[in-house]
Amino acid sequence: MALANIDPKAVDRLHDLPTPEPESPIRPRKPYRFSTLCATVDNPDMKDQYGSSSVPIYQSATFKGVGNEYDYSRSGNPTRSHLQHHIAKISSAAHAFTVSSGMAALDVILRILKPGDEIIAGDDLYGGTNRLLTYIRTHVGVTVHHVDTTNPESLHAYIHPTKTAMVLLESPTNPLLKIADLATISKDVKERAPGAIVVVDNTMMSPYLQRPLEHGADIVYDSATKYLSGHHDLMAGVVTCNRDDLAKQIAFTINSIGNALAPIDCFLLLRGIKTLALRMDRQQATADIVAQYMYNLGFKVHYPGLASHPGREIHARIADGNGSVLSFETGSKSLSEKIVGGTRLWGISVSFGCVNSLISMPCVMSHASIDAATRAARGLPEDLIRLCVGIEDAHDLLDDLERALIEAGAIEFNITQNKYVRVAQRQHSDSISTAIQKLALREAVANRAGQEWFVSAPGKVILFGEHAVVHGVTAVAASVDLRCYGLASPRYDGKISVHFSDIDNFYNEWDIDSLPWDAVSPIDVGELHPEDLDPRLIDALHAGPLGGFTEDKNHAVAASLAFLYIYMTLARGTERPALNFTARSTLPIGAGLGSSASFSTCAATALLLLHRRISLPAQPAPTSVATGHVHISHQGRRAIPPSIAEEVNRWAFVAEKILHGNPSGVDNSVAVYGGALAYTRAGFGKKSGMEPIQGFKSLKFLLTNSKIPRDTKKLVAAVGEKKNNEPELVNGILEAIQSISNEAWRALADPELPRDSLLSALSALINENHSHLVTLGVSHASLETIRSKTSTPYGLSTKLTGAGGGGCAVTLLPDDFEGEALKDLINDLIRENFVPYLTSVGGSGLGILSPYAEHRNQAAINRLPRGDLGQATPPETPNEHGPGDDNALLRPSFEHSTIPELAEWTTSLGRWLYV
Repeated sequence: MALANIDPKAVDRLHDLPTPEPESPIRPRKPYRFSTLCATVDNPDMKDQYGSSSVPIYQSATFKGVGNEYDYSRSGNPTRSHLQHHIAKISSAAHAFTVSSGMAALDVILRILKPGDEIIAGDDLYGGTNRLLTYIRTHVGVTVHHVDTTNPESLHAYIHPTKTAMVLLESPTNPLLKIADLATISKDVKERAPGAIVVVDNTMMSPYLQRPLEHGADIVYDSATKYLSGHHDLMAGVVTCNRDDLAKQIAFTINSIGNALAPIDCFLLLRGIKTLALRMDRQQATADIVAQYMYNLGFKVHYPGLASHPGREIHARIADGNGSVLSFETGSKSLSEKIVGGTRLWGISVSFGCVNSLISMPCVMSHASIDAATRAARGLPEDLIRLCVGIEDAHDLLDDLERALIEAGAIEFNITQNKYVRVAQRQHSDSISTAIQKLALREAVANRAGQEWFVSAPGKVILFGEHAVVHGVTAVAASVDLRCYGLASPRYDGKISVHFSDIDNFYNEWDIDSLPWDAVSPIDVGELHPEDLDPRLIDALHAGPLGGFTEDKNHAVAASLAFLYIYMTLARGTERPALNFTARSTLPIGAGLGSSASFSTCAATALLLLHRRISLPAQPAPTSVATGHVHISHQGRRAIPPSIAEEVNRWAFVAEKILHGNPSGVDNSVAVYGGALAYTRAGFGKKSGMEPIQGFKSLKFLLTNSKIPRDTKKLVAAVGEKKNNEPELVNGILEAIQSISNEAWRALADPELPRDSLLSALSALINENHSHLVTLGVSHASLETIRSKTSTPYGLSTKLTGAGGGGCAVTLLPDDFEGEALKDLINDLIRENFVPYLTSVGGSGLGILSPYAEHRNQAAINRLPRGDLGQATPPETPNEHGPGDDNALLRPSFEHSTIPELAEWTTSLGRWLYV
């Protein structure tokens, strides 16, 4: 039994609760394993006078004598003592108490609190727990904060050194199976509020699969009605702890209120615990089969055993198994009711943990006491079905569930795939309404004459001011000659699809009518998107069309979320054009070079054009070079008017919010406007906005991708926390970085400054800027290795760019740095497993391929993909019934071009219009 993180004194106390070992003169016995501990109920300190194999039931209210160990069963009973010793033994606990139910156990624990105390609790809790917390908040004067416990840092803002008295956790939670890092949260709480008590409801796991006391919890309780008993023939609650002071308080409360477990129930619970390991092994093995089956059908399934389950790695670290409870979403409450009502072997019940399998809808059963608004705010789907797997044969359980799914119309047999598949649930069932929508869709497509929109946007480097830009410091950023490309092609089958070639070649399509249109708050023409994203639409997209994807598809799902969110928000009435959107990039993805912003810009531009929110200027004058890549510089005449650029930038920022939560706005601005600019975020008491750096001189850079992933949100949050904890240090760094940005701005915009002086000044500022970022804690060993490789023997200056923590480094190259030295440097970096890109900064921003036929090179458009590439994407949407087929010709060549071919091919297509 693992004893990590237990106080040494508690470990000593564990030895006071021995399991009898057969004596051996040859060698000492190894500690018994858990299943043996469960079956071995004997207590060496309480031997039965008759040697009974089963603990007797001392069905007596009183005991004769004065000053003996037992006098009154409310205060103590021999059967209960056997049980409590046994539970402590299997729970890594020094003390164990048994009471009349799981809620009685929580009631005993909450009586430790006093008026004015504060509790931090999870946002996905059993309905009875929520009900009792509401009561003490209303009647006892205890403040309760409900937070997302899947992120330990989300608790920090609510932890008060003296007011926080208790933190109440579940992991996995009931019924969404969310995972909380019990060890990290316990550590954080004890560091910030030493007097706070960490309490864990361990009912979902039982001591067999998880022992929270080993991970820093102070008190653990279980509803022993569930897995510990396993037969639903009794009600009981268990409380365990290792602290003597807490044990005294708990014992006093139980003795005072008289809710200790009755002797006959103690006997039954002891009997149930003997088979705990056997039952749980069978139940969770079958649960894994059921979860995989439902996931493969296409439902969004919540179960820690699935590779896609959020927090799965944390759960594997703190638990010994995945349990036998799972839940899934159908997309329709009425459909869920049909499924639940259609089962025969699965019993409809509010509880779980029984040897018999159970099925329920939490929102109308176990969690119905939580009001609908609160359930919605906490992300508890009304259509959620919870499955509690028993010990029946797995084949019988699957057969019964499958029959219920078929009868409810949730799945149907697919002849092509030779298996049952999920039936897409349409949000608009009214046939007349559906017909009108389809008619409007056909008209909308016809009006566009099947036009393909091809757009591109550059990546970016922040030359100076990373991280500081979030806190109001000016950032100097420039576009790079590496771009993202987006192609919107028409479909004629009422579907919308995305193909992200550079994100695991992700492809998915959805019926437009099945999208959650009832959750949309449309933005009319001329209106601005609110400052905050629409959580209702985001939740509906996650729960519906984006549900059920595995964790390795998170990046593609996030990109799909941004695309669908904007598509639906921009839609006018029933005009919902069908399309495929393909995105490709010559930028490294996730390396801090603005790949998400360039994608956001491409997606926003294509959708604004598709929904006719923006329109290109009148046809430009004919050009004699029909196939030329016409470049209109950032400083020169604009082919795309400022009004269009501003509208695109606003919606690209919306997409960036979806992808990053709280972006600075500099990335999407560079992707739209190109060139170089100085950007200052609003809200810090100084002039904000963007200012193009006129006269910016093209600079050569070596961009080096460390290939180390990083969490931008986490890095930004860490700098923010450091600022709160060490304001003088961080504010001093921010002021120094502001001075660096100002000096760089002046140097880059000074037309009189000699080139050598400019490069020398920038080199020194790069080194200084990076040293401050190191102090902020956002560098990484890989970035420091890159700096070392470029510094010695080449004498170059390098700094991180983007979020840091991995990602990319930028190295300034002198004009004469080329030839063998450059080759040697690139080879040195490649040998270290880095990926270098030689590029320049300061080029064009948003580009749109001219839609006019005379500006397009038909030979390049009609170029067929190479035959040796194989099929890189699902079959094309049939176009034989759609208008404008001749215009929908870019997609095959675009999707099959290799990355080295991509830039050259896009250049050859014809005239591009740029910001």
